[in-house]
Amino acid sequence: MSELLVVLVIVMVIFGAGKLPEIGAGLGKAIRGFKKGTSGELDENEKSKEKELPKDKASK
Repeated sequence: MSELLVVLVIVMVIFGAGKLPEIGAGLGKAIRGFKKGTSGELDENEKSKEKELPKDKASK
């Protein structure tokens, strides 16, 4: 926990208190975009598997 505090103090000294909200907002958007991207890929993979299943049943 103390390591996190040290990192936060260093970031505050480097960027200043005024920039921190902008950095936090940018980081939040990046994380949300990453989560949407990974869940979107999973959804596409599941959809392609669903499309393949009826073809397999029809060929039997």
